[in-house]
Amino acid sequence: MDDSGSKDFINELPDTLLCDILSYLTTKEAASTSLLSRRWRYLLTFLPNLELDDSIFLHPDQRVKNPLHEEGLEGFVYYIYGKRMKLSTSFPDFVDRILDLQGNYPLHKFSLKMVNVNDPVDPDSFIPWIHKVLKRGVSDLNLVMNLKELESLPVKIFLSETLVKLRISIISGNGPVIDVKDVHLPKLKTLYLESVMFKEDDIGLSKLLSGCHVLEELVLDHMWSCVWTTCTVSVATLKRLTFCCENPSFWEETSYWEMHNEPNIVSFDTPNLVYLEYAEVIADKYLKVNFDSLVEAKIDIWMTEDQVEEVRFRDNASDEENNMVGNATDFIVGIRNVKVLYLSSDTLQVLTYCCKPIPIFNNLTHLTIKTNPKFGWESIPKLLKNSPNLETLVFQGLHKAYTEEKDDVATCLSSSLVKVLKIFISDEEIEKQIDKVKHFLETMPHLEQLVLYYDSSFDGDVKVSSQLQMLTRVTSTKCKVVQLIPIVP
Repeated sequence: MDDSGSKDFINELPDTLLCDILSYLTTKEAASTSLLSRRWRYLLTFLPNLELDDSIFLHPDQRVKNPLHEEGLEGFVYYIYGKRMKLSTSFPDFVDRILDLQGNYPLHKFSLKMVNVNDPVDPDSFIPWIHKVLKRGVSDLNLVMNLKELESLPVKIFLSETLVKLRISIISGNGPVIDVKDVHLPKLKTLYLESVMFKEDDIGLSKLLSGCHVLEELVLDHMWSCVWTTCTVSVATLKRLTFCCENPSFWEETSYWEMHNEPNIVSFDTPNLVYLEYAEVIADKYLKVNFDSLVEAKIDIWMTEDQVEEVRFRDNASDEENNMVGNATDFIVGIRNVKVLYLSSDTLQVLTYCCKPIPIFNNLTHLTIKTNPKFGWESIPKLLKNSPNLETLVFQGLHKAYTEEKDDVATCLSSSLVKVLKIFISDEEIEKQIDKVKHFLETMPHLEQLVLYYDSSFDGDVKVSSQLQMLTRVTSTKCKVVQLIPIVP
């Protein structure tokens, strides 16, 4: 009770609910609450979720004081079974104590972040922690690590009969690898792998996925597929797939191109997939692409450096046969059933030089195109012609729209069924882009709504601002709604 006589409703809550509330805090913060009252001293033992992060355990002269810290003490104090204890500044010691105190009490989530390079966790401590939480039936395991001294991850992780969600993120390129021998993950539905390497590069991923019989979501982030000659994702139950490699600009800075070779063979057998996010260099061959149930896809594929150079210096650019410098046709054909599609500027370049022909997208109703001043629009007219049921078209930038491809694009849009047009105006050659938007409004017969996103700084430019406002008065017969939406930089 406080001085006014009001009840303390929090302390009246049952232990199970209080533990659930504490599970949303980091374990260190949850341990601090043992100071609040005698009632709270015992709750730490029954927490269903543990979140442990070594980055908060800094050296004493760097530690930021917590409001719950007791003055004059190094570290902070907590209570277990009524006994007053001082928390060690050693992260491994803290984890050991927490796990020992909880004993064999059932555990739902265990999140462990080990990124402190100045005082890295000893693998001899890490492995027993994993074994303990697996024995306690953990269903959600999240590991973020920088353990250069650990050769491979504990094999028992991949033999768990209770895991439903597994995330492994390797911070250092020299971190532990996944050595897949036997895999049995009968309940795993979500698998997130970031910057991981397999001991058996070509078959490691396939072996891991073969033991995940009910997997629904797979995230492969910052994968180094350059070391693979084959890459296969074959999961009949998979519904969501994210496969992203490093950004090409990052590779150039780290001399990545010197070591990069695209995978020779890429194969996807995922008949129930509904969502795909794919960012990768073009492969030499797509053996199988089964995306029959695909609803939404975000595609960012790019050509190799050699292919880019070949395009740049080819002798006969007008010869369509010589236009092809790679072959992504099978992959593009594989996503033809998609309804919502996002294409990067690099993908537009692939469609131009590495795809023949562009397939018919009969189900496509929503298309987003990101443009780049370095690339032309050669593939856009063909793409629009082959999207007969397109209703919403989004341009993230209008680069190159007002150059040599202007007439072809305008012709396609003048005969399209697009009802909603959304355009993000960039700060480059703004007046030409506004002129292009005006042309769209005048020529698109079925357009009902235009949404124009622009840099809010343009409002200070009287000429540009007046031109933007003018667009609201230049409409086609059916276009009744024109929205101007400023974006704060």
